[in-house]
Amino acid sequence: EEQESIVQYLDAQTAKLDALTAEAERAIELLQERRTALISAAVTGKIDVRSLDNVEVVA
Repeated sequence: EEQESIVQYLDAQTAKLDALTAEAERAIELLQERRTALISAAVTGKIDVRSLDNVEVVA
């Protein structure tokens, strides 16, 4: 009975971790899409990045 309880607890925790991992992966995908769109807009002249101050460049 104790082992069953432990298994149930671990299953629940694993499910939470799986959900958080999926959420983090989706957030990363969205950020990558937005980054690509921002770069595209800057390159095509849709936005003017020359007026931006204190921009931190991240590689």
